[in-house]
Amino acid sequence: MRRTEPNRLMRETSPYLLQHARNPVDWYPWGDDALAEARRRNSPVLLSVGYSACHWCHVMERESFSDDATAETMNRHFVCVKVDREERPDIDSVYMAAVQSMSGRGGWPMTVFLTPEGHPFHAGTYYPPEDRYGMPAFRRVLEAVARAWANRRSVIEGQARAISSDIARSLRRAPSPDLLTASVPARAAAILGRAFDSEHGGFGGAPKFPQPMALDFLLRHAGRTGSRDALEMATRTLDCMARGGIFDHVGGGFHRYATDAEWLVPHFEKMLYDNAQLATVYLRAWRITGSRRWLTVAERTLDYIRHDMTAPSGAFYSSEDADSDGEEGRFYTWTPEEVSEAVGAGRSEGVCRALGVIPSGHLGGRSVLHLDPTSEAEPVLDDAAVALLRRERGRRARPARDDKAIVAWNAMALSAFAEAAMLTGRADYLQTALNSGAFLVDEMTRRDGAGHWRVLHSGIEVRREDAVHPSTISAAFRASGISGFLDDYALLADALVTLHSASGEPRWLEAGRSVAAAMLEQFAGHGDLLHMSAAHAETLFVRPVPTEDNSVPSGNAVAAEACLRLAGLPGPDSVRCASWAHGALRALASLLPEHPLAFGRWLCAAETALSGMTTVVVSGEPDDLRAEALADVARRAYRPNRIVARAQALGTNEYANVAGAPAAYVCRGDRCLEPLTSPESLGAILGD
Repeated sequence: MRRTEPNRLMRETSPYLLQHARNPVDWYPWGDDALAEARRRNSPVLLSVGYSACHWCHVMERESFSDDATAETMNRHFVCVKVDREERPDIDSVYMAAVQSMSGRGGWPMTVFLTPEGHPFHAGTYYPPEDRYGMPAFRRVLEAVARAWANRRSVIEGQARAISSDIARSLRRAPSPDLLTASVPARAAAILGRAFDSEHGGFGGAPKFPQPMALDFLLRHAGRTGSRDALEMATRTLDCMARGGIFDHVGGGFHRYATDAEWLVPHFEKMLYDNAQLATVYLRAWRITGSRRWLTVAERTLDYIRHDMTAPSGAFYSSEDADSDGEEGRFYTWTPEEVSEAVGAGRSEGVCRALGVIPSGHLGGRSVLHLDPTSEAEPVLDDAAVALLRRERGRRARPARDDKAIVAWNAMALSAFAEAAMLTGRADYLQTALNSGAFLVDEMTRRDGAGHWRVLHSGIEVRREDAVHPSTISAAFRASGISGFLDDYALLADALVTLHSASGEPRWLEAGRSVAAAMLEQFAGHGDLLHMSAAHAETLFVRPVPTEDNSVPSGNAVAAEACLRLAGLPGPDSVRCASWAHGALRALASLLPEHPLAFGRWLCAAETALSGMTTVVVSGEPDDLRAEALADVARRAYRPNRIVARAQALGTNEYANVAGAPAAYVCRGDRCLEPLTSPESLGAILGD
């Protein structure tokens, strides 16, 4: 009979782990207990890594991990460990390198067999319950690995140690340093041009990912150099994505990626990190071009995050699943009959034509909503009809949501809302950013006995019914206790600096500086680059040094840009920040132009270094409306290589009022212009 009582995962905070808490598999979370049990039993470890929004992870859970016979085989021969890759990106990074090395491919769910010391010796990804698709059945793999371990254990352990040694070298290999010159981003833009799909936008063919970091780089490169080619690549891609099915035309926000080259049929999961980064890129495209259609896309994406992905605590949730009612995309796709039922027969034909709903459909007889990508005209959608579609869709079973909050992803969303608040003046965006900042600083950071800052990685909001008043639901945030990784520190420091620019409140700049200082201390030790995990955190058989971007930007790249920004402000760590950032950029300079899609955030940092930082410091009391008017002008002129700061946050007397009036000091490097006291004169200086 199928097991119904919970296993050890019931005590975890990860929704992905909790999805496996009633499997008949005797799962362990990652930790010393699992490895100790493997040593006690002289058994190998079966490590399974996935995440909540992963379609094939759900498939394998249903087919294998919920199957009593398969679970019995797993439990008899292995100590089984389940990991949420979003909670433990260090484990994912190390063992994904093993999977790619041993199998030649990667992906999730990831299946890795380890010695009791944690060294990998056999690896793969999804395995079906029976032989198909050229893949062996999972139970056949389990039995073969168990036989090999029983009969050739000493040979396997020797091979596993050698594999670990090779992986450790590859994850810590230092590139050859080079000078960062203007030729580096120019060559990178040229290589992106060779991969650019001029018809559909984007780079390469199917499947096609949005690549927000590369698009951000192209916008910055166009802004610095005036390159029309870079601007065309970025805006063509943004246009095609906004019209395609990868954008949710009913509820806002972007899906993970397109399965085709035309951006029509997406993989339907929605990730916080994608939407935070894409909202920022669309905002910047509007800022550069003045085209309000980019602002509309950005606002609809941010509004999706506010309405569907924000907790009462101010935290942002991680993702929404691709599946609902057991079918991928069912929540988002339509038939003509469903459209007619939602909007009425009189509107149905026009709505179907505008949104590409056809009888044959695009996916299992159902249509993905999209706008005509070949039309040069601005689409005119019936907002009332879209509202009716939204209301009808709200009656459907919604995809499952992963409610955990990850600091790095939350920080990207915080940055997006803070930047949007500056550029648009919207008070609701600023309040969302302030709520997020308070959550991240108050709930996800700690101070040790010496006052040093420690950032946590993730947590989840736990809702409880009141025992006396059952209708009352209270919520308490429960941090996972996992130490923050480099990208958590770097993205949080960068976001807090942006939040200070948006709000003028000193606490955010103070916190950002403290987090950055802690980052440089706790992650140092590999030449000019930082480790992925802190010195005080759990150590695997290697401490990776992250260089390449993935779906989330490289922690080292973000750290470099955050330090360049902080170096633009007077302060005790400015010189150290600048020195480290330029050293990190030199360390990667030779790689950036050769692989621009892997180093998009580095290229953004390179553009910041080549452009130089501009700082606008506004003097005056926080409640002085004259000071606020100057700050508002500076915020509306915001760009990634500009910081808006309030003088009282800097701890210096350099920036004083002029003749009793608040003043704005525009500084580049160590040179400041004469202070300006009128918003008009400041706007004239900053206008571009």
